[in-house]
Amino acid sequence: MGRSNPPVPYVPQGDLRRTILHIYHDTAANGAHFGRNTTLHKMKQRYFWPSMYKGINNCIKSCILCAQFNPRRQKPPGTLKPIKPADGVWQLVSMDFHGPINPTSQRGNKYIISFTDILSKFVVTKAVRDNTVQTVVIFLKEDIIAKFGTPRCMLTDNETHFISTVTNELFKPICITHLYSTSYHPQTNGQIERYNSTMDAKIQGERC
Repeated sequence: MGRSNPPVPYVPQGDLRRTILHIYHDTAANGAHFGRNTTLHKMKQRYFWPSMYKGINNCIKSCILCAQFNPRRQKPPGTLKPIKPADGVWQLVSMDFHGPINPTSQRGNKYIISFTDILSKFVVTKAVRDNTVQTVVIFLKEDIIAKFGTPRCMLTDNETHFISTVTNELFKPICITHLYSTSYHPQTNGQIERYNSTMDAKIQGERC
């Protein structure tokens, strides 16, 4: 009879899965930024969860170092492009919406759009009425580019207000590289998520 594989622990959904993905892909001792199949093979020997393959795939797609040193041989459908890690201010920035926030402000604002420089942690925020692509474009033109200049690379999530043809038409002529983060790679957009948590605490404090 053939020897069966030993049982491995099931990992429930949550932060533990993201931590394991980080260890097996990002760290030098275990991951060293290997590809999808190698990472899957190593993880399956120790852990199991149903969507493991999808999680690994999303993690690698959102990895900036993999995008830099392992560019795709065919043109991707508007996702990652090879770039250098941030080595100066305004080289890599992130942007995100926070909300809807209740109650709505007296001016009708119920979202906060945040813009963070990854290296310096400089943050620009603005209260806005909605989270549409038109709001994104106006914010970038008037509150970011006109005041501080054009960033080199911009990191956002995959929401439609960030990946529309309108934003692509804005980015392309001024040479902004657009990157996307996923829930399986918290390091990429973590700074702005932590800032959102801080804003929540301040807003709640104002209500008390």
